[in-house]
Amino acid sequence: MKNNQKEKLFSNKYIQNFLKNESTLSLKNKHKFPEIASSLAYYLKSFSNIDKLLDYICLIFKHIFDENVILIIPLNYEGSIWNENIKISANNELLTIQEEINSFFSKFHFSKNFKIKEILNLEEALKNNFQEYKIETKKILSRGKCRGFIFIFSKDISSQSITEDSNFNFIENCLAVGLENFNLIKTKKKHENVDREISTGAEIQSQLLPDYCPVIYGIDLAAHCRPALQLGGDYYDFMCLKTNISEKRKEKARWALVIGDVMGKGIPAGLLMTMLRGMLRAEVLTGLPPDRILHDLNQLAINDLDQSHRFVTLFYSDYDPRTRKLRFANAAHNPPLLWKSSEQKIIKLDAEGFVLGLQKDAEYHCGEIKLNENDLVLYYTDGVIDTSNSLGERFDEERLIKTLTKLCKQSYTSQEILNKIFKKLDEFTGQNRHLEDDASMVIFQLK
Repeated sequence: MKNNQKEKLFSNKYIQNFLKNESTLSLKNKHKFPEIASSLAYYLKSFSNIDKLLDYICLIFKHIFDENVILIIPLNYEGSIWNENIKISANNELLTIQEEINSFFSKFHFSKNFKIKEILNLEEALKNNFQEYKIETKKILSRGKCRGFIFIFSKDISSQSITEDSNFNFIENCLAVGLENFNLIKTKKKHENVDREISTGAEIQSQLLPDYCPVIYGIDLAAHCRPALQLGGDYYDFMCLKTNISEKRKEKARWALVIGDVMGKGIPAGLLMTMLRGMLRAEVLTGLPPDRILHDLNQLAINDLDQSHRFVTLFYSDYDPRTRKLRFANAAHNPPLLWKSSEQKIIKLDAEGFVLGLQKDAEYHCGEIKLNENDLVLYYTDGVIDTSNSLGERFDEERLIKTLTKLCKQSYTSQEILNKIFKKLDEFTGQNRHLEDDASMVIFQLK
């Protein structure tokens, strides 16, 4: 069939005129049904208006099964009665009962939380109100799921049921497919809206993470965050403790370096990470020691974290380029790995402290170490060492230490070391496998 012919068959006007002229069309005279079926199939491929589809189905029912009143009650994509799209198919001789059914529905109220079993109450109410009719109920099923109901009113109680008719079943199946397609379209649009919001949130969150590493005197910095989902709960930041000075003077000022991880991933973790970032940035400007920073941050954030039933691990440090001293405090985060170049070994930077958001009176301790030329500190989140391969083996801390030790013994920049560790992670996890958790690393190397 050519497209212009399909366009013609696609129109309600054509169907109305065609069926009006073929008033003798009945179950015994079905020579025109293939054309109707072709038009209906074409409509199903192209439609976007469910109300028009239901009117179209009613129109076909009206002229093929003209001795019956057919009531269509569709369910919407939430599974509730679609009141505004309830349709009735009846010929001119049965307009009285159509008005009576409409009047009945204006008084019948479905519960807001509709359950399919409630249709039995409706069926019983219809039979009580229209006792002169034989009423049959047929579920509109698609892929085993109920998409609505068809009620068939027959004046002739002894008449054969039209539910056994092949034409009826064909139209019913087309209706089921149409309702399912429309529901899928609605669900898809809903998901697309959510995806757009998540993408926007991910874009905003990525802008909150530093898009470049600051210039700190005598330091080579590199950092990267790889979220498991679009939004992540990992966080790292660099903050100068002096704000109203020139960029040149900032190079030799004291800098705060922080890395953290909100429990979980996705939107909730991303929102909490964003909230925590704002609180921490305000605290850093006080210039207090790392242990006091974490203590005060815990006091500020505990109510919000408690309500979200989540907690945060955080490692906070500050570095003075003039003295090469690194002070630090730890809120139960993975301790950074310090490569001591003079001793050719790795030690862990750790200090006693509790996670943020679980204990109001949590205390934190401050550690301090002086760094030397070619020393290197690797800050990381647990997504790095928790990465697993197809055998279920974890990358683990020991493997990370061995990898870092090997790289530190060679003359690589911080960025090269960072890239090689992520490459090692990818090789370990294998092809077509994604990280199960957000993975972030910051490399801080003395020149």
